[in-house]
Amino acid sequence: MAQVDTSQPREHFGSRLGFILAAAGAAVGLGNIWGFPTQAASNGGGAFLLVYLVMILVVAFPMLVVEMAIGRHGQANPVDSMRSLTPNSLGKRVGGAIGWIGLSVPSAVLAFYSIVGGWLICFLLGAVADVVGFETAAAWFKGFSVERNLFGTITFYVLTILIVQGGVKQGIEKWSTRLMPALFVLFGLLFVYIMTQSGAIEGLKHYLIPDFEKIMDRKLILAAMGQGFFSLTIGGCSMLIYGSYLSKKENLPKMAMNVTLVDTAVAFIAGLVVMPAMFVAMQKGVQIYAEDGSLLSSDTLVFTVLPLMFDSLGFVGQLFSIVFFLLLTIAALTSSISMLECPVALVSERFNTKRTSTSWALGGLIALFSVVIVYHFAELFGLVAMVATQYLQPAAALLFCLFGGWVWNRHSKIKELEQGYPEFTQGWFGKLWPVYVKFVCPVLVVTVIWASFG
Repeated sequence: MAQVDTSQPREHFGSRLGFILAAAGAAVGLGNIWGFPTQAASNGGGAFLLVYLVMILVVAFPMLVVEMAIGRHGQANPVDSMRSLTPNSLGKRVGGAIGWIGLSVPSAVLAFYSIVGGWLICFLLGAVADVVGFETAAAWFKGFSVERNLFGTITFYVLTILIVQGGVKQGIEKWSTRLMPALFVLFGLLFVYIMTQSGAIEGLKHYLIPDFEKIMDRKLILAAMGQGFFSLTIGGCSMLIYGSYLSKKENLPKMAMNVTLVDTAVAFIAGLVVMPAMFVAMQKGVQIYAEDGSLLSSDTLVFTVLPLMFDSLGFVGQLFSIVFFLLLTIAALTSSISMLECPVALVSERFNTKRTSTSWALGGLIALFSVVIVYHFAELFGLVAMVATQYLQPAAALLFCLFGGWVWNRHSKIKELEQGYPEFTQGWFGKLWPVYVKFVCPVLVVTVIWASFG
């Protein structure tokens, strides 16, 4: 088995901000902008928001620290980082196997995620075609055909590969520090615009004022827990690989907290835009909730309800439609680059291959799988998405958690976190965290897995 070439100095992020924005970008995806507001709308608005914020701190944050610490300790790809946690030869084999399971997550997620990313690009181009009056082109971009899906998917892969081939500083960091601020600016523009429409204030109240009767609802708590878990891509390997590019001088829990805060801020702001937008659409006669109060078309909310609202607002609405889909495309890209980075890091480290050719070869390989899904959409898309997010990702998270909590010895773990944060064990977090990771986190992950089958 090829081993990692350690003679080459490992590339690190050039700045703290670069790391925070890249890691938050990896976490910020359609789950925040599409999933979070949809979940909030289905689960009592403000009540969901409140429980979600608690769950992020209780479930997701401690596990994010574990994943980033494993990566930084190993200074390598997920497979070799997991192997580095124990000197025991059997332990190394098990760790390596867990690393491979972890690595299957970003690869499987990327296969279906890129298709959705492709839709966003097509909707973006469709919105542009609308504005310039190319009606036939607009109809093609907004339609649902195999050709259009193929065009979108391949375009999305090319953009992802172009960023990843640049490496950590010149590719991932450079683009994350441009794309993430753009995301916040676009959100700000959209929010100001939507709040000028009638019905928006109602939506804002529904989102921000919790209905305390719903807070203890079991369904709501489990939904918030699952959303928090997936929002920070726990078990998705991205945080492990980005952690491996983090300097040993950095305070790791603090960095993890910053990533958590940026990620949560994006989800929160997405709710500020999407929830009022839904109420504006309802004022315009678009049906959003069914008779029983459940959300209609929650899966396609972004592609059906919001464009209808933009259309109803005339030319300015069309311009904001471009802004909205540009925003979603950026969010999808900041996640896809972290997914492709995981296998690229493994192959280029193990076999000392050039990053550019590795990025194109592996990106092309996963793209072929996506093409198969596009041609057999009805049978495969939902299946791949379910296997990746309901089985593989939670299983990988549980295994990372068990291995990081039980196999990686306490002394070595604490030593890793004391680098860059010498007083780690003096605070309550440092005292609590090793025990919490060992006993509480696995129970919480099992609960998320159980809830997803419920």
